[in-house]
Amino acid sequence: LPTPEQALRGRPVPEFTVPSRHTVLGNPLVGPYPEGLEVADFALGCFWGAERKFWQTEGVWTTLVGYQGGYTENPTYDEACSGLTGHTEAVRVVFDPAVVSYEELLKLFWESHNPTQGFRQGNDVGTQYRSAIYTHSPAQAAAADASREAYQKVLTASGHKEITTEVLPAEGRPFWPAEAYHQQYLDKNPGGYCGIGGTGVSCPIGVAPAEG
Repeated sequence: LPTPEQALRGRPVPEFTVPSRHTVLGNPLVGPYPEGLEVADFALGCFWGAERKFWQTEGVWTTLVGYQGGYTENPTYDEACSGLTGHTEAVRVVFDPAVVSYEELLKLFWESHNPTQGFRQGNDVGTQYRSAIYTHSPAQAAAADASREAYQKVLTASGHKEITTEVLPAEGRPFWPAEAYHQQYLDKNPGGYCGIGGTGVSCPIGVAPAEG
């Protein structure tokens, strides 16, 4: 990963406009969001297939894809893919916790990709494909850490390597929305590329399994 000094400078305003509404769910992409909803940020490889996993989940109000965890302001797709921004391809999930819990979203996150591969996801290679969870509260951080510990145990038992997923606060790591054509890409292009694939190992929900 580049250092802040090595990263591309970026720009104070984006070079493109983000669509106003989700093509599947019909709700606004960019906040502010209705009261009572929560935000979760996940990176699990190519964001086209990753976003679809979440918008298909009951209780998810909207999703959008973007770049997170790096240094460049308002990056473009080409810049993120250069590896010189420090970002990973991420999905912002806005959800109703009365319908779907953050722990259930974590389960979907872990089972939808292989979190042991470092700077890659399958055939997609590069720092922009690294696995990450960016948390928005102490409760999210505790749940993410507990789920990582629980999933590591079942992965190890199944012969898999160490999880490389970074779990970090979203604060100080802005989510920069991606270009319009990336938003809900697989809805617009049903036969488009989807590199998402898990390990086949089920992830236990909740804290208790990590203590076993």
